[in-house]
Amino acid sequence: MTNTKHLQKVTIAWISIVWTVCFVGVALFPNIRSAFMLYALHTTASWGENVMTLTTFVSGLVIWNVIALLTVSLFAYLFNRTKA
Repeated sequence: MTNTKHLQKVTIAWISIVWTVCFVGVALFPNIRSAFMLYALHTTASWGENVMTLTTFVSGLVIWNVIALLTVSLFAYLFNRTKA
């Protein structure tokens, strides 16, 4: 049985750390985004302007935390309901 509340708290902490590191990385090295698209995802895409503000940081942080919570909640639900 998975402790869902604990798993959700760890997920929020982990995603917040990863988002902050990525945001700072893109702020310090703006070309890292296109390099990641090219070498890690094997594609190129035009994302338009690189807008780096406190608002984009906070809104992205909230969006990624919501997505991560929904994902880990589904995982915990399926894990607790599935027989081995």
